[in-house]
Amino acid sequence: MPFSPIPRGVYESVCRIDPDRLAARGVRLVLADLDNTLAPYGEEEPDPAVAAWKEGLERAGITLYLLSNSRRPGRAQRFAQRLGIPYQGRAGKPKKKGYLLAMERMGCAPEETVMVGDQIFTDTLGANNAGVAPLLVEPIRLSGNPGRYLRYAAETPFRLLGRGRPFV
Repeated sequence: MPFSPIPRGVYESVCRIDPDRLAARGVRLVLADLDNTLAPYGEEEPDPAVAAWKEGLERAGITLYLLSNSRRPGRAQRFAQRLGIPYQGRAGKPKKKGYLLAMERMGCAPEETVMVGDQIFTDTLGANNAGVAPLLVEPIRLSGNPGRYLRYAAETPFRLLGRGRPFV
């Protein structure tokens, strides 16, 4: 579904996305956004629940891969190293190049890959453009930048449409 802003399901958090159900759908690679998806903005330590979810993915035969637009030097790298996963910073989402590079690096095709993120206009749009199923999560924390509130408000109709299209 190229250029579509509609996700394939909206989930409370990454931990609500069942690894076994992903595996049953043929998923081998989960690309995940960092900020407000795996961790709050600025947080460098993975939450124990996220670490447990990553372990569940591994048990199901799925690799978790950090695909971040973070411009803060070293942030994506440090977080990924602490979680023990491969990463790509400055991914350029919603452009599809970052998605394609990540899949090539991990030896996976778009039909074996999902993208988990908190934003429609970067994560979901880019995933759909790359032929990857986009799974949207509710942002961990909205505090901070006032522009973030406006962006999430503009995304509301697409979030509502995505709720009716669960992937797992």
